[in-house]
Amino acid sequence: MLANIGIPGLVLIVILALIIFGPNKLPQIGKAAGQSLKEFKNSTRSLTQDVKDESDEVKSIIKEEK
Repeated sequence: MLANIGIPGLVLIVILALIIFGPNKLPQIGKAAGQSLKEFKNSTRSLTQDVKDESDEVKSIIKEEK
């Protein structure tokens, strides 16, 4: 969905954000969004690592039984 926005749509979104939030609040909003995205990325990475570890453990148990 976001891949279909294009440059004109992105410019429109930025202009609307400037009108709604003002130029003073926009950097704060961007920083908060970046921090939230970083936290989400770290949580996702941790979750996938946990699943991978569990999968490796199950595989090792199966190999031991054979």
